Amino acid sequence: MNAREPAFVCASRSARLRQMLVSNELEFMMEAHNGLSARIVREAGFKAIWGSGLAISAQFGVRDNNEASWTQVVDTLEFMADASDLPILLDGDTGYGNFNNVRRLVRKLEQRGIAGVCIEDKQFPKTNSFINGEAQPLADMDEFCGKIKAGKDSQSDENFSIVARVEALIAGWGMDEALRRAEAYRQAGADAILIHSKLSRPDEILEFAREWAGRGPLVIVPTKYYSTPTEVFREAGISTVIWANHLIRASTSAMQAVAKEIHASETLVNVEDSIAAVNEIFRLQDADEYSEAEDRYLSSGRAAGAAVVLAASRGKGLEAVTEDRPKVMLPIAGKPLLRWLVDAFKKQSVNDITVVGGYRADAIDTAGIKLVVNERHAQTGELASLACAVDRVAGDTVISYGDLLFRSYILRDLVESEAAFSVVVDSSLTDAENASVRDFAWCSAADDRGLFGNKVTLRHVSSGQEAASAIASQTPHGRWVGLLNVRGEGRGRLQAVLSKLQARPDFDSLDMPALLNALIEAGEAIEVQYVHGHWRGVNDLEDFRRAGDFAHAQAPFAATVGNQTGTASGAAQ
Repeated sequence: MNAREPAFVCASRSARLRQMLVSNELEFMMEAHNGLSARIVREAGFKAIWGSGLAISAQFGVRDNNEASWTQVVDTLEFMADASDLPILLDGDTGYGNFNNVRRLVRKLEQRGIAGVCIEDKQFPKTNSFINGEAQPLADMDEFCGKIKAGKDSQSDENFSIVARVEALIAGWGMDEALRRAEAYRQAGADAILIHSKLSRPDEILEFAREWAGRGPLVIVPTKYYSTPTEVFREAGISTVIWANHLIRASTSAMQAVAKEIHASETLVNVEDSIAAVNEIFRLQDADEYSEAEDRYLSSGRAAGAAVVLAASRGKGLEAVTEDRPKVMLPIAGKPLLRWLVDAFKKQSVNDITVVGGYRADAIDTAGIKLVVNERHAQTGELASLACAVDRVAGDTVISYGDLLFRSYILRDLVESEAAFSVVVDSSLTDAENASVRDFAWCSAADDRGLFGNKVTLRHVSSGQEAASAIASQTPHGRWVGLLNVRGEGRGRLQAVLSKLQARPDFDSLDMPALLNALIEAGEAIEVQYVHGHWRGVNDLEDFRRAGDFAHAQAPFAATVGNQTGTASGAAQ
């Protein structure tokens, strides 16, 4: 890093462009035509961007004949300026009209943080210089000088640069006319002269540079004389080289080749490894910054980020209706049980949903979810299913049984909890005499439905591993409904406890209550959210029938509430 780099980095975009133009070293600009290419130019190490008229019009799919309006061009530049902090020199064609158009253009470019504009001495509307250039009329020299003066008088930023592009060599008017015009433009206030040529050799450019003799910054565009060694430009005293259209040309040839191959082969397998990964596009779009901002501004208890749904079982007591599908695909009031659950999650912005399937996993509708399969579902329990998915999610996560229906406030309140661990307990279900029912919950305090704000924690949940006599020895405070929310660092602590349980010889038979109890034994505080009904589990044919009534009651404008308390005993793996 040389002594001037820190000041260069800290300077405004317009000041940095001006420093490049007047630098004693040869400087380079690379063409960009949208926000993505502008970011690519910055990452490649270039210090400035050439906002190419040819490239910008090409990405619109129109000709370089002022068919894209100047306002459309300026809108594109705004995206480019947002995507990159590099100074941008716009290829402003002829200024899009007379002196008044140039004045307005300069003001609008300054408003969008554009560092400068290059205007050429041809008539509006222009045609690209490489298309029959000799036949293209040049602007009146005095009129063009007026445009330069109008632009300079209109700028509010003293460093905003106006580069005058001389087209006399392109139009066949000769060297003397090119030099005469360049000097007039310099005296009119142009900050640099761009001398253009369409020859395949740099002879007339080098001759112009010799005759110009360093009267002001000189800019070139070696599109046609590209084989000239760059050192020749340094020796000639050139200020800045513009690589004018190479990114749009590179992307065009790549798109043509890929489109042709996919059309011919009718598969992506031949191209996938030779094109940018989707994640690279996300990176260039700065998707990580959005995720970080989402964590800052949306994760303050308002919504969980992910969910794991345990849905591997066929359903005991439901064999008559689950021969060709798992329990979670049973139709409830017109749509599968799983879809009710997924829709409930998405309503609370829980969009990263992983479903652990098992029995007839091939029949699970995967729209809007990620599906993983517990291949040993017939020999294992809920924790084995959870272990299949726990490493696939990140951030705040809801772990749910797959056979649940509930009112939306239950999930809303759960994901808004700030606790590392929180569960939903239904205080209306306390009949522990029914040995076929599990998931009874004992808490630090009973549900006092007249008071709110008191923190209640989970003490124990009855597991399938426990004897019926032990379950009935004390009256429970309710029943865990099958929803566990894990926030922040709690996810890592849950994984650590799950890993310890996996070392047990009876791990294959363990259920979710066993995990909750292990967390409590490890010293974790699991916050309890009490509800009084308003949910239903689907565990047998009677539950299946009543689930339809419950679901209909949740539909918009439902006429009746129906029976909305859950009494079923089992839960989906």
